[in-house]
Amino acid sequence: MTIKVCLAGLAACLLLALSVSAGVSLGAAPVPLSTVWSIVANKVMPGVLEATWSAGRESIVWEVRFPRVILAGLVGAGLAVTGAVLQSLTRNPLADPHLLGVSSGGALGAIIALLHTGLIFGLVTVPLFSFAGALLATVAVAGVSRMTGAGADRLVLAGVAVAFVLTALSNLTIFLGDPRAVHTVIFWMLGGLGLAQWPHLAYPAIVLAGSLLWLCLKAREINALAMGDETALTLGIPVARFRMMLFVVTALLTGVMVAFSGAIGFIGLMVPHFVRMVAGSDNVRVIPLSAVFGAAALIWADLVARIVMAPEDMPIGVVTGLVGGIAFIAILRRRAF
Repeated sequence: MTIKVCLAGLAACLLLALSVSAGVSLGAAPVPLSTVWSIVANKVMPGVLEATWSAGRESIVWEVRFPRVILAGLVGAGLAVTGAVLQSLTRNPLADPHLLGVSSGGALGAIIALLHTGLIFGLVTVPLFSFAGALLATVAVAGVSRMTGAGADRLVLAGVAVAFVLTALSNLTIFLGDPRAVHTVIFWMLGGLGLAQWPHLAYPAIVLAGSLLWLCLKAREINALAMGDETALTLGIPVARFRMMLFVVTALLTGVMVAFSGAIGFIGLMVPHFVRMVAGSDNVRVIPLSAVFGAAALIWADLVARIVMAPEDMPIGVVTGLVGGIAFIAILRRRAF
């Protein structure tokens, strides 16, 4: 198992490097890999190479594609890690931010910021409102689950119900908003990374790094919680407080990622299942590997979205929805509920 896990980690890193290279190189105007990495090297260490490429190619690589690929990696990693944690937390293999309504809450908060309040807190306004919406959705799901008497393994049902309500509120918010901005918001709701810019990447990067570090340190406690509250209590884990902390962290991750990418479904559902197939169910391995494979998965999904209808961008949510829906059916066939 150790060798298998090491190979999985090595494969994940190689896949991520290949994904970043392909994401920056390929598109409506392909750029050779040698040129891509020469431009990157020259930006990181100015003057290290003689510029033999055009200003147009440099702009495509550094100003357009590279920040977009980095954002895709950050969002994919964040959503996949959130899915892995929620599946262990709820003991339900179908749990992910989209199905639990957390993404819908984040989208509602972001739409309110985009259409009604404006950037009252600067660049952090949309992530802040999105986190508040995601946290509200998480609390609502937990409250509905407790009110209906459903256990942690049935939390997805409560999440679907809350997601419907939040989606309806989002639609109402759009209906009441400025008609001139509605088209942009609707495209954003379908998922897209076309507005990625270097100054904006700091927010999802910091949130992902901090959350991922904390979750990796708490991976063994998450394992215990996945085995049941009684087991966790016997190991001295304060179950109620720890579960609430996990909900807050996953809401923060989801809210910030949704703020910068729109509502992208099924990455959190698919990737953790694939990771468990190759690395087992121990969250010490599942959480970091989910981050790497999730990053690679969304980079490739974004690449497909960019080239299928080039030079137009297809919403990335369409790609993940098609693939994720098929994966969802496959999971349902393998398991009985």
